[in-house]
Amino acid sequence: MTRIIQSLAEISAPYDALFVDLWGCVHDGVTALPHAVAALQAYRKRGGTVVLVTNSPRARAPVEHQLKGFGVPEDAWDTITTSGDSARAAMFRGVVGQKLFFIGNAAEKSGFFEPLHIQEDPLAIELVPLDAAEGIVCLGPFDPMADPATLRPQLLMAKQRGLKLLCANPDIVVDRGERREWCAGAIAALYTEMGGESLYFGKPHPPIYDLARMRLRALGRDVPDDRILAIGDGIITDIKGAFGEELDCLFITGGLAARETRTDTRDHARATPEEAALTRFLEKEQYDPTYTIGFLR
Repeated sequence: MTRIIQSLAEISAPYDALFVDLWGCVHDGVTALPHAVAALQAYRKRGGTVVLVTNSPRARAPVEHQLKGFGVPEDAWDTITTSGDSARAAMFRGVVGQKLFFIGNAAEKSGFFEPLHIQEDPLAIELVPLDAAEGIVCLGPFDPMADPATLRPQLLMAKQRGLKLLCANPDIVVDRGERREWCAGAIAALYTEMGGESLYFGKPHPPIYDLARMRLRALGRDVPDDRILAIGDGIITDIKGAFGEELDCLFITGGLAARETRTDTRDHARATPEEAALTRFLEKEQYDPTYTIGFLR
C-alpha cells in the first residue's frame, strides 16, 4: 500500500533527481504553488537535480517563459523536458508525413514548427488543409472548452484517408485555476476510438522519459533509475508512466484526483487525502504509488 507522507523532505534523501510534473504540482495553470516551489528549492539546495517533465505541447523555451509569468523561480528547477519537444523530434523525422493538418491554438503553435537544434536534416514541414494532408499534428483542441466530439467530422475524414495523428500532449483534461479544459489526449483518444491511429510522445509513453534522461545527462548527471523519483498528479500519465519506466513515484492527490481522494484543495500546507477514499481510487485505477501526498510541499 502506498505510503502517505507530509513533505518531500521525508523521503527525498535516497533520490539524486526528480522528474516533476508541472500543471497541478508546481503551478495551477495561472500561478505558482508556493509550497511546491519551496520544496523544490530546498531539494536543490541539498544537491538534488530537478527535471521538470511536462505534457505541455509547447517547446521548452515557451514553457520556460510561461513559468516566469506564473512566478516559478529559476532556482526551483534545473532543466525542462516537454511532450512538445519529444513530439517535434518525431515530426521532423517524418513519422506522420511532410504535409500536415494542424489542430490547436496559436499560443501552443509558437515555436513548435521550428526544427530542434540538436536534430540533423529535419524534414521540411508544410501545413496544409485536411484534404491535402499526409498526417495530423494535434497540440490541443481549437477551443479547449468545447467537447472534443465537435471535431468528429474532421477526424472521420482523416480516418477515411488513413492519416496518422501525432498527439503532442497525451493529457485528457487539465485544470486552469478553477476551470477544467480539454487537451490533445482527448482528441487522440476519440480518433483511436473511431478507428484512427494516434501516436503519443508525452507521459506515460517512453519517448518523453528518454528525453528527460538525455536532459539529465546534458547537465553532467548520469543518474541510475533507482535514484530518480517521479512526481505528478495524473494517475494515467505521471503514475502510469513511472510504473512503465520502473521509477519510484510520488502521487499528488490534490490535483486531478482531488475529488475522488477527498483532498482539501483549500489548504496546500496540510491537506492529506482521506485514506479510505485514496484506497478505493487506487484500487479502481490499479496503481499503487510508492508515496502519496496531498500537495507537493
